[in-house]
Amino acid sequence: MMCRMLAVILLAAAATAASADTQVTGECDRIARKLASVEQDECLDRELALTRGESVQGTPILFKEYPPLEDRQPRGKVLLIGGIHGDEYSSVSIVFKWMSILDDHHTGMFHWRIVPLLNPDGLLRPEAWRMNANGVDLNRNFPMPGWEDLAPRYWVEQTNSSPRYFPGERPLSEPESRWLVDEINAFSPDVIVAVHAPHGVVDYDGPRSGPRKLGRLYLNLLGTFPGSLGNYAGIQRRIPVVTVELPYAGTMPKPAEIADMWRDLVRWLSNNTPAHGRLVDESGVGADAGQETDPS
Repeated sequence: MMCRMLAVILLAAAATAASADTQVTGECDRIARKLASVEQDECLDRELALTRGESVQGTPILFKEYPPLEDRQPRGKVLLIGGIHGDEYSSVSIVFKWMSILDDHHTGMFHWRIVPLLNPDGLLRPEAWRMNANGVDLNRNFPMPGWEDLAPRYWVEQTNSSPRYFPGERPLSEPESRWLVDEINAFSPDVIVAVHAPHGVVDYDGPRSGPRKLGRLYLNLLGTFPGSLGNYAGIQRRIPVVTVELPYAGTMPKPAEIADMWRDLVRWLSNNTPAHGRLVDESGVGADAGQETDPS
């Protein structure tokens, strides 16, 4: 009897794993069909996993974790998010390139959780748009004191009620923003890195000071908006939020620039997260900064 029960449990586990693999493969196929700079094999090679989160249309939110290693305590926890806005193609593609670097250089310096595409419905629809499937700008849907008054008023007065910036009927009305807040609560990141386009700057919200530059992108504070992730996490919760604003939504930076941004980000993180143990490198640059490896 026990052997039969064990066999049933093992079969169920195998079926669940197979179903998850099928879903990830399907989403990688859809992403590769949409983004010229991400091949299906490249997506599959990142070994993304399902989260418990889904979009409005039931598309799974995928992630990858680079966990602590046995021989060292990580300096901090970093949550990296791309694709908050569906029409910012480069914000998704560059996260895949950075994951490729981490696959080769994860030394346990940081504990990473990476979400390359928070808003799959916005990206993967026939004509990509900024909002999710409900027409809500996810980066205006995060909670803050006075949201019910400030977010709608800002939308009306500052954007002329542009559909691109609709904050939703209430804070956290959307499954994608609710999932991200749950993830922040569960993971307790020391730093959040969000990738956007096309302002071509580094923005920052939170305690201390943001990176002076990432590659050729320089710090230029854009201000906080009611319901934004920077307002919610950086201002309200005092979690440093680095916003990487790429220069173009539809055109990727060159490989050397992608690598430069990543190296500068890791260096800034190493100086702005709790330090434990000897500094090692996840940037693709060795202990001698003049001796570079190929981070691509």
